[in-house]
Amino acid sequence: MSVNAATQDSHKRKRSLDTPEKYPAKRRANWGILTNQGSWADRSPLHEAASQGRLLALKTLLSQGYNVNTLTIDHVTPLHEACLGDHVGCARILLEAGANVNSTTIDGVTPLFNACSRGSASCVELLLEYGAKAHWESCLPSPTHEASSKGHSECLDILISWDIDVDQDIPHLGTPLYVACKGQHITCVKKLLYAGANVQRGRHLDTPLHAAAQQSSIDIVSLLLDFGADINAKNVDFKRPVDVAAAKSLVERHLVSYEATPCSLCQLCRLCIRDCLGRSNFHLIPQLQLPTVLKDFLQYRECIRNF
Repeated sequence: MSVNAATQDSHKRKRSLDTPEKYPAKRRANWGILTNQGSWADRSPLHEAASQGRLLALKTLLSQGYNVNTLTIDHVTPLHEACLGDHVGCARILLEAGANVNSTTIDGVTPLFNACSRGSASCVELLLEYGAKAHWESCLPSPTHEASSKGHSECLDILISWDIDVDQDIPHLGTPLYVACKGQHITCVKKLLYAGANVQRGRHLDTPLHAAAQQSSIDIVSLLLDFGADINAKNVDFKRPVDVAAAKSLVERHLVSYEATPCSLCQLCRLCIRDCLGRSNFHLIPQLQLPTVLKDFLQYRECIRNF
């Protein structure tokens, strides 16, 4: 065998060994590189039509026999594309044709996640109607966290109406309330708190109040305190919210003032009653034999009116 032939044979053997199937642990990383460099290369005409919102072309391609669940190299479906583009008409056509509403990419991204990332409330509603799962394994991307971190309150509102777990905890992110505080999205914070999110649950020992204080979000800090946030909670560094606030900032002054001022009896009663009821029974507050003004007070209606 010649030197050139031997070299070529060696290269062939090396290529046959360096495959994703041979090294499954590396598959995700390798495919991630391919995604950045050329994941569009194997996109079908169906993907193109869905991503561009070309409804007539989509219908034509489906009638010609294109597989509605055709995948790219990173497992993106046409439905993923339609939802990321906020093309609810295309998404509906695909779902009616049998698209898998819970299909996942190699990174665990679902069409619902894409819809929340884009802020497409119409697609979120449609996907949920077709059976989209809002909760997956704790390590996979969460639509609720994505909507909360991007400040897409309309998407979050729809998810809440479908009875999602507002306290879903993802180890590296924390709870939806925590990421909303980190992103300084007060409307999302209000919706989560009104839906019964635990004001103390954040990421590890970091509470939502820590996140809001660190971001110098005075309005969010005030809101969290109204919902009973513990001003003395300590994180992994044994720091309280006031300790992580910027020195001489409005947030620091507000926290110091709050600490020195006892809560009103009304506030203590509200917190106590809500704690006794439990989040699962908050929907029963309107049925209590109390004046409307008191029921509104228990439900923080005076806070929620200012969306």
